[in-house]
Amino acid sequence: MLNRELKVILNSTHDAMIAVDRDGIITIFNKAAERLIGVRMEDALGKPVLEVVDNSRLPYVLETGKAELNREQPLRSTSIITNRMPVRDEQGNVIGAVAVFRDISEIKQLAEQITNLKEIQSMLEAIFNSTQDAISVVDQHGMGVMVNPAYTRLTGLSGKDVIGKPATVDIAEGESIHFKVLENRKPIKSARLKVGPSRKEVIVDAAPIVVDGELRGSVGVIHDISEIKKLTEELNQAKQIIRKLEAKYTFDDIVSINSKMQEVIEKAKKAAQTPATVLLQGESGTGKELFAHAIHNASGRKFSQFVRVNCAALSESLLESELFGYEEGAFTGAKKGGKKGLFEVASGGTIFLDEIGEINSGVQAKLLRALQEKEIIRVGGTNSVPVDVRIISATNIDLEEAMQKGRFREDLYYRLNVIPLRIPPLRDRKEDIFHLALHIVRRFNQDYGRSVQDISAGAQLSLLEYEWPGNIRELENFIGRAIINMKFNDTVILEEHLPRIIERKTGWSDANEEAYISGSVNTSVPLNKVLDDTEREYIKKVLHQVGHNKTEAARRMGISIRNLYYKLNKHQINMQ
Repeated sequence: MLNRELKVILNSTHDAMIAVDRDGIITIFNKAAERLIGVRMEDALGKPVLEVVDNSRLPYVLETGKAELNREQPLRSTSIITNRMPVRDEQGNVIGAVAVFRDISEIKQLAEQITNLKEIQSMLEAIFNSTQDAISVVDQHGMGVMVNPAYTRLTGLSGKDVIGKPATVDIAEGESIHFKVLENRKPIKSARLKVGPSRKEVIVDAAPIVVDGELRGSVGVIHDISEIKKLTEELNQAKQIIRKLEAKYTFDDIVSINSKMQEVIEKAKKAAQTPATVLLQGESGTGKELFAHAIHNASGRKFSQFVRVNCAALSESLLESELFGYEEGAFTGAKKGGKKGLFEVASGGTIFLDEIGEINSGVQAKLLRALQEKEIIRVGGTNSVPVDVRIISATNIDLEEAMQKGRFREDLYYRLNVIPLRIPPLRDRKEDIFHLALHIVRRFNQDYGRSVQDISAGAQLSLLEYEWPGNIRELENFIGRAIINMKFNDTVILEEHLPRIIERKTGWSDANEEAYISGSVNTSVPLNKVLDDTEREYIKKVLHQVGHNKTEAARRMGISIRNLYYKLNKHQINMQ
């Protein structure tokens, strides 16, 4: 009876057991041992243990009388862990040995899975903490579970301020989006709230967390509206400055009898027949864009796109994304599916980069790649995109000097300067002034509905005596104002029609000051409006004095060219 109960117990245990007598003959071999070793009990009992398990250590235990605990041992295609112990009689003599072992391959797999899960968890935590998007997570009861560093930067609230607390704790104005998601079990997009002690205005996207069909919480991604507003303003500004158009001017529109200017025109015509890059140099207002149009129209690319970009008028990040495009998710507010850059849009045609000297080193490097490899990489992307674009660039600064000061890449300069064209200023070709003025008059006749035919000798003399720091652009402005000063039926511009050329000194005497102080003012006007109005008028006067030469205007006012464009946009001053 006892032997039968013992047999049942031994065969019911999950652990495999083998016992041998003092001669190494198997006396116990249970069902678990059958499964692991692959030998039937009947075939194992009474056999030497080494015939059944060729690498058994039980003979060693019999010989030494020493136990071996928790030893790993290969067994066929599996691994086992075994305890081997001697069996002693009452006098302490070794009369046998027993091994208890189990398959640990499943345990190993489980350990590997746990290790993999820990690695995945570490990776997810790293992603969660490194992303620039602010993220908050709550459980199914709406209690805070996790926030990342971007959340703290945006809201001003740390983990200890929100974790373990209701989802409403960070809301300064509005309803909890987390609670709405938990209630409706549906995602919510673009909800506007104010969060944190600084009442930061944000947009929130939130979605339910569902595990095996069970609602476990809600996750929200928070976007700073001020960044989105800034991006929108920059995009609106870009729309005003970047023009995608067909080139409308030809070499017939370039008026000159000056010998130096004729040489430049002939060189430009030859350049148009090649795919080489062209660098147009000259002061602002000399007609660099006119040359760019003409070169495109005289080239084999004239039926393709002509794209003009004012590099100085765009912020560095916006300029890069506009030129080279971006991939979806490259930055907050990036268009779904990404966006083609102007190099891709202009492929097959010409891209005109005005004020090329104002671009930063990062954009310079990408531009160099576009020139050398004929390919670009979108912002946030890794794949190169082939482009076939002819580049014409223009600058009113000395690129060689900028290169020596480390502000402009030497390798890029030589790539752009394959065909240099230096356009002389108007003061060095005054013989062109009369012909240019008549050409401008004919254009303004169409615009203003006039029939002006000529310019008097006195008016011509006044035009020749002036140095024209704003070049042709200033001359256009000047002639336009002269025509406005004429009576409708007048056909000749007289000296009296010309605006005062010298308007540079604005002396402020004691009498001026006394008259101003004693005069009445509207004290109901806010100071900031007075300051804005004063700034607007000052900028307009400086621009007028320099013939709308923005680079010279910025220099005189002691501000950067980018700051000037910002102020022009802010005060809605016509950027002609």
